[in-house]
Order: sequence, then C-alpha cells, then structure tokens
Amino acid sequence: MVTHNSDLPASPTATYAHIVGWGMAVPETVLTNQELEAIVETNDEWIRTRTGIHERRIAGERESTASLGLKAARKALQISNLLPTDIDLIIVATSTPENIFPSTASLIQHWLGATKAGAFDLSAACSGFVYGVDMASQAIRSGSIQVAVVIGAETMSRVMDWQDRGTCILFGDGAGAVVLKASPIQGGVLSSVLRSDGSGGDLLGIPTVGSADLRNPDFAVNGHKMHKMFMNGGEVFKFATRVIGESIDQALDKADLNIQDVALIVPHQANQRIIQAAARSLKVEPDLFMSNLDRYGNTSAASIPIALCEAVQQGRIKPDDHVAFVGFGGGLTWASMVIKWTGNKVVESSGPGFLTPQRRQFSYLLARWRADLRRISRQISQFVNNLRPGRSRIQRLQDKLDRLD
Repeated sequence: MVTHNSDLPASPTATYAHIVGWGMAVPETVLTNQELEAIVETNDEWIRTRTGIHERRIAGERESTASLGLKAARKALQISNLLPTDIDLIIVATSTPENIFPSTASLIQHWLGATKAGAFDLSAACSGFVYGVDMASQAIRSGSIQVAVVIGAETMSRVMDWQDRGTCILFGDGAGAVVLKASPIQGGVLSSVLRSDGSGGDLLGIPTVGSADLRNPDFAVNGHKMHKMFMNGGEVFKFATRVIGESIDQALDKADLNIQDVALIVPHQANQRIIQAAARSLKVEPDLFMSNLDRYGNTSAASIPIALCEAVQQGRIKPDDHVAFVGFGGGLTWASMVIKWTGNKVVESSGPGFLTPQRRQFSYLLARWRADLRRISRQISQFVNNLRPGRSRIQRLQDKLDRLD
C-alpha cells in the first residue's frame, strides 16, 4: 500500500536521514544470575540490587558477532522493504570484531549480497552505535549516499575474564541494526553530540595485539589480561552519571528542543542505577528511559539498537515522536542524538515495489552461490598450477617478473 505523507512537510532542497528499518538478534542461550553463582563468587541478589540485571544471552559455538549482525540487518531490511543492492554503506559498531581485518562489516556486506555498498567497522565501544548513525546520517545529508545500514553487534562473552566478578556479571551478547534512508521529508536524525576523553583510557579496555600494556612491567600487577576486558567500575559509574544528562541537553539544544519535547530516551544499557541517576539529573521520571538490561545485560554497542527495537515493538515510539539516544563507554567516549521518528510514514512510500521479499531472499542465495563459485574457482586454479610439469611456484613467479621487465 502506498500512503501520501501530506502531514509531513517536504523540503525541495534539504535531505534528511530517516530510520526506516530496525531489527535485532540475540542468542538463544540464557545465562541467569543463579547460574553465574557456580562460575564466580557472587549471588543473584547482589547482581540485581547493584545492576538491575537478571540474565543475559551468550553466543553459542556457531554464533559470532558477524552472524548476529547479519540476522539483525536482514530483519531491518525486511521492515524497510529495501533490497541489499539498494545499500550504499554498511557500518558495524563493535568492540568484538570477527577479525582485526577483514572488517565484520565487509563479511556482512558479502552475506547480504550488498554488492554496491562500502563497509567498515567503527570502534567507539558502547557509544559506537550512536557514532555510526551519525556518520551514516552525515553521508546521507551530504548527498553522497542514499541508504545506509548501521549495526551494533557484540559477543562480549568472548572477551570476559570469567574470574572477574566486576565485569563478567554485566555483559551479554547480541546485535541490533537500523536502515537509514534519504528523504526530503523533514525529520529523522536532527542533531548529535560526539565526545571523547582519552585520559580515561585506562579505566575500561581490552588489551590486544600491539597493546602498549605488553611492554608495561605493571601489566600483570594491574590485573590486565590479553584479549580480556578490564574495568574500574566505580570510576566508569561516576563518568557515566556525569555525562548522560549533560550530553542529552546538548543534543536537544542543537535540535532547538527541550526535555519536555522528548517522548522516550533510549540509553546504553549498562546499569539500572546509572539510568536512575540520569533521570534525576534531567529532572524527569525514570519511565522516560527505555530499559531492558534486566534480560540482556550490557551488550555494549548493540544495547541501544536492541532497546530501540523492543521500544517500537512495545508501542513506546510513535510517528512524530522525538526520541533521544545516549551512549557512553571505553575511550572514554560518549555520544547523544535526537531523532524525529517518522518510521512507517517514510517506509510505506519508499519501497521498490513488487516481489521485493522474494528478490531480497534471492540476493542472499546469490551471495552464497557467489562465494561457493569463487572458492571452487580458486581450488581449480591451484590444482591446474600444481599439474604443470617442471614448473615450481618460484619459477612461475620469476616468469611473471621477467614479463614485467
């Protein structure tokens, strides 16, 4: 069905970046507080009263950051009624990528069959999703792209030190995604505020390849382990409670709005006490904040898009509502954003038409076939090269160099 958006003004010159699709994916495996008692010295009451978390999801052996991100992206594309070939850019915000390179975004780009899209990963820890949406919306508003997919995806369980009760009780796995689309209709992303304070980099992090910690004689003394998260919980708590309200106020001011204009705040899901402190700072009721961390814990860059999807499902976001996002995390980084939710009003008038779901599924199959054909082609090429009599690999390389001369 095609609808006419007579109630939404269109600009003949400006371009706006609207969220027109959303999707989430979480592992099936649930790890409860009671089950954690068998792993680390803690208990259900201690976790609930201090964090608000009851359970979290843990990725299985066949699940990964990329596979969860792919599922979320497919659901978002389905809602947007767009094809993978419509995508111009894919951004994956993550602290737990598949590899240092290739990027997780490139893997998802291939599996979607988004053959016309650029792709890259973005590292801004728990603020990463808001950073990614800002990057994509700026590209759309500039006119350089029309459609972007922004994904927050994490498998935090893979970087947990399961003997550190200060971190392992907090985090879970999951992914959320949004599709942003250019439109002359006013709305979508209205403002954003991105900030960083690298002097707090020693409060929260994951040392990995190339880390200066490897050369630090106090590395083990500080309790840091390679590829495992460390966190100074008290300092991070103070940082978060300080920046959330301030950041939201700044984003609202840039959008020429105030807190009374906001229908819902979707914060990074880190700790229920942080959300309560932010509500006090903004002088609003805690109900203005979306919270689902009791069931998922802290999913880092995935937490805001997962919470956004559930807010839409629960009817907490309606067309023309002003919604604020706010994230904070390692770096230290923080970011806030204000959007005018137009959702289905833009989606219903922007679909490419007949048989789109079937064409989308065919794109996914085609991507799989393309990968299989390329793998078979490489194997055949290698087999043929090995059959060449008297020709070593070094000799063949020398021949190529001679031809260049």
